[in-house]
Amino acid sequence: MTNKLDFYYDCSSPWTYLAFEQLSRRKTEIDITWKPILVGGVFNAVNPSVYAVRENPVPAKQTYAHKDLLDWATQVGITIGSPDVFPVNSAKAMRGAIVATGFGKVVEYSKQIFESYWERNVDISILLNLRSIVENVGLDWEDFSTKIELSDYKDELRSNTTELVERGGFGSPTYFLNGDDMFFGNDRIDLMFIKAGL
Repeated sequence: MTNKLDFYYDCSSPWTYLAFEQLSRRKTEIDITWKPILVGGVFNAVNPSVYAVRENPVPAKQTYAHKDLLDWATQVGITIGSPDVFPVNSAKAMRGAIVATGFGKVVEYSKQIFESYWERNVDISILLNLRSIVENVGLDWEDFSTKIELSDYKDELRSNTTELVERGGFGSPTYFLNGDDMFFGNDRIDLMFIKAGL
């Protein structure tokens, strides 16, 4: 039986970039449904403590978290910087991932989004920057820019976000293996693949 995975993700999270990169390299081993979300909507619904931590960080924990992130980036073989705009409004970019899905380019597009924001300090909320990414992956900008403003794509992004909350999710990255077996976080990928027998 082919293992199935629902992957809920928002490109505004560096930990999700790590997870996305690892999953995209192993996508032939498992049937992945890529589910773009707005993680801010998840936080607002069920995990507002994230905002409190940002307002009142624990310095020692913050220092360690940064080191941990860089260690993981080295392990995975990517670069994660400190974008000038954080948190970024990722709504258009994540609606764009839904558009890209329709053309079979969601992985290629999402990779470009993650790399642009986390490695090259590109503000992905700016349409001109988004246009460059869209054209790099071979999508038509006029078609893309029209679709990301349509209610169908806005509704699907909201629906994915609500769906994650209803399934018990509280952040990004979140995965569901073969139904309702939930895993959260970049550091649970190996455990999840072991459980899948891969």
